Amino acid sequence: MFGYMGKVLRVDLTARRAWDEPLAEDLLRQHLGGSGLGAWYLYRETSRHTDPLGPDNLLIFLTGPLVGTKVPTSGRHAVIAKSPLGQWGESDSGGTWGQMLKRAGYDGILVSGAADAPVYLWVTEGQAEIRPAQHCWGVDTYDVDPLLKAETSSKAVVLAIGPAGERLARLAAVMNDGHDGRAAGRAGLGAVMGSKRLKAIVVFGTRVVPVARPEARMQAVKQTAPVINERTRSRRDYGTAGGMLPAAAIGDAPIKNWRLGTWDRFDRISGQRMAETILKRKYFCAACTIGCGRDVEVATGPYAPVRGAGPEYETLVSLGSMCLVDDLEAIALGNELCNRYGLDTISTGGAIAFALEAFERGILTPADTDGLALTWGDPKVMLALVRQIGLREGIGKLLGEGVREAARQIGRGAEEFALHVRGLELAQHDPRSMNSLAVAYATYPRGACHRGCSHYLERHGVADVGYEKALPRQDPAGKGTMVARIQDYAGLFNSLKVCQFIMPGTLGRDLVTYLNLTTGWDVTLGELLMIGERASNLKRMYNVRLGQSRQDDVLPRRILHERLPDGGAGEYTPPLETMLDEYYAARGWDADGIPTPETLRRLGLEWTIPDLPGKRARAAAPAR
Repeated sequence: MFGYMGKVLRVDLTARRAWDEPLAEDLLRQHLGGSGLGAWYLYRETSRHTDPLGPDNLLIFLTGPLVGTKVPTSGRHAVIAKSPLGQWGESDSGGTWGQMLKRAGYDGILVSGAADAPVYLWVTEGQAEIRPAQHCWGVDTYDVDPLLKAETSSKAVVLAIGPAGERLARLAAVMNDGHDGRAAGRAGLGAVMGSKRLKAIVVFGTRVVPVARPEARMQAVKQTAPVINERTRSRRDYGTAGGMLPAAAIGDAPIKNWRLGTWDRFDRISGQRMAETILKRKYFCAACTIGCGRDVEVATGPYAPVRGAGPEYETLVSLGSMCLVDDLEAIALGNELCNRYGLDTISTGGAIAFALEAFERGILTPADTDGLALTWGDPKVMLALVRQIGLREGIGKLLGEGVREAARQIGRGAEEFALHVRGLELAQHDPRSMNSLAVAYATYPRGACHRGCSHYLERHGVADVGYEKALPRQDPAGKGTMVARIQDYAGLFNSLKVCQFIMPGTLGRDLVTYLNLTTGWDVTLGELLMIGERASNLKRMYNVRLGQSRQDDVLPRRILHERLPDGGAGEYTPPLETMLDEYYAARGWDADGIPTPETLRRLGLEWTIPDLPGKRARAAAPAR
């Protein structure tokens, strides 16, 4: 077998036992790896009754066939589990952990059960050991990194949770690579890891990923590298934060909890301002040719010291414009605190903006906040709330549950401005600016996700799925079909574990070449796109089994009915229901958003048909 190490590591924390399990090549041909393969495991090994924070939940870490090779941006890994938000949960991260896991001899790790005391997992050269971790429980993710390297190997890579995950915050991330601050941030999977009392997974190895045709594969990489470098130049120059000013210009960057269309302070927190002030160096994940990561330093002033991973676009908006904070150094500190505590910066910023609005409306009072006045634009307030959420103290204990649950507990109309889909706070791109985001947020199985359907492709087109040119961003025509196609395309990247930021520079034919030369297979682009479609439908069926349908494919009222007063989005609101009809038709789902038996059979997912709701499953059953 080429491209894979040929096995996953199974860990039962209840029994304190670890063992190897081989991977069948025909299974890999169907699902590749990453979240696609993760969907297969999670569907089969959890049920609608599985408690996300109970020992029966399965916590999955997976790489893909290109990880550990020299294929550009092939350094990512996926984290998958039933989310504490109540449905399908996935997130992914870059850095070097995924690459090192394969060098240690494994394509993935599947963790079940729960330890009776904190532990960490040490994986090296095809061996695994469960070790006590009481001494590092409570230690943040930056400080636990050197501590565990001292106990294992100075060349090891550490994946860990911080205090937020230990204390089961639904905003908790799974972090890796220490001060480089790489995060599998979304869907609260750090809380799943905390519920298992698994502090960290430390990996090191020297094994080489087998490649079927290494010389030809290297030649293919050399041929495509110049194109990739040219088409991703803006991310290399300014990171994702370089998109701040263009996003603001078209009304894409949310302001004041999604209430304003313009803000005259974006230039103070932009990627360009970062490059001029606090940037120390660019950061490259394993095998990366883009280098969108930022390493920053704040050496003096009220927010010093800060040194390590700098804020990306989503964080700059979450802790910046969403809260009306225009101090770049304060946001850099907020980002570091989120990384140390192990918090998703998107959800954390959404929770803080929600709290600020609740205080403004008088729904929260100083009696609820231990006397802290929650004032818009005050960096000290933003930082205080980050600390409280990360440590689950004061009002942060409630906010750490996420805005859906916080609004439910607060009541008094708070649900009106708690912006989420399926309990997941919205990513920092406004569907009133681009229709594709409306459909993508409403339908993605983990909740309001901008990674499931790159809106960048709406603005620029993607020939691989039939869009040679961009579509008008606020024209709903064709957007349902387009989102379905791009979700499948993104699902392919998520299964290969290749970074989506390479999309502008790498076409599907390049992925086909990379994969075939690495694995020795002979797959076509059409086959790969079907793998992406299979993953999309399997994740949907996971949620269908939980009782979800069209009624869950919704957007917050503010997005659908409140027009922005000014800015690049104009007064537009997306016609979601019309686009959903088109989306379901393109997917081969019925009017309730349920995959049809015919669609499931076409994709080789007929084994999920018994989980279709009531009459649908009975109608699909073979006659006796």
